Amino acid sequence: MNDFIDNSEDFNEDFAAQPADTTHLMHIVALAGEYCAVLADAPSMEKENFVAAMLRLLPSLYLEFGSTEPQGNDPSFFLTQYLEEDDYLSVSRGIAALLGEDDSYLETIEEDMKYSDTPIGASVSEGLTDIYQDLFNFITEVRESEGLQLAEAYDACHENFVMYWSATLCSVLRPLNNIRYGK
Repeated sequence: MNDFIDNSEDFNEDFAAQPADTTHLMHIVALAGEYCAVLADAPSMEKENFVAAMLRLLPSLYLEFGSTEPQGNDPSFFLTQYLEEDDYLSVSRGIAALLGEDDSYLETIEEDMKYSDTPIGASVSEGLTDIYQDLFNFITEVRESEGLQLAEAYDACHENFVMYWSATLCSVLRPLNNIRYGK
């Protein structure tokens, strides 16, 4: 057994209950910034490189947001919507053009599927851009506040992760995996 790994339940519970420090939150900001930069650069990338980057970044984002608890700050704090609709559409269209016919996939893990046997069409580019929008607003909030709103911005982004984009992230992994390994 590795001496550096303590699998005891007490250790894991104590560790999970600890608030993240500023350095760790800045790591999450940097990861979010890298994700946003890759999406913004998608039109100039090779499809294989873009997909590989997404398959690296998306699980990292899920792990960081899934394992870093909210900091317990003002629950009424909301992220300012910095991303303009034209910018959202530009990013989404750039990804759609890059992925081509691989942009569309059938979503089978959707709430509406309980009532239908017909799969629901979904778009990788739209899912990735939905995540981009929240992360863009998060990192811009941190930058605009010169870091003073770091914990509050993280809490708001974490809430959005839990409520909305964690499921989207999981959904787009499957078609991205199929692009890379399934054909």
